[in-house]
Amino acid sequence: IVLIFNMNKQKGFTLIELLVVIAIIGILSSVVLASLNTARSKGKDASAKGSLSAARASSELYYNDGTTTGGNNSYGSGAGATQTYTSTSVAPTPASTSVCTSADLWKLGQASAIQTGNSVVCTSNPTTYTLSTTLLDTTTFCVDGNGFSGKPSGAITAGVKCQ
Repeated sequence: IVLIFNMNKQKGFTLIELLVVIAIIGILSSVVLASLNTARSKGKDASAKGSLSAARASSELYYNDGTTTGGNNSYGSGAGATQTYTSTSVAPTPASTSVCTSADLWKLGQASAIQTGNSVVCTSNPTTYTLSTTLLDTTTFCVDGNGFSGKPSGAITAGVKCQ
């Protein structure tokens, strides 16, 4: 009886036990990597939203600027001025005629475009403006001269309002 009892006391793990543990670790690591990818996309979207929200503040500074390149209580001199910012956009000329062609707004629009990989469209008229882009989660984010910032509930009226 003693001899049979000692035969069953082997040290170590069987091959099957090791394979099961490795499979479980593989499944858990794939779940973690998928979660990290989602978090990365959400972080880029948050950065793009932050850039466009900062662009709203920059637009108000442009509106109140009384210099020759500033708004002098206007978002632009012409009706329907449109500017599209991409990750490779070239900076507009310094003497801007619209909030959409101001250097500060270009930098913020380009920063948003770099994060999402999508263009940012700015449209302005003398009394208001809109800035909009498509985020990585495929929703549209828009800011306007009326103080709105977020996902539009309907169609964007270019240069007028997001809602």
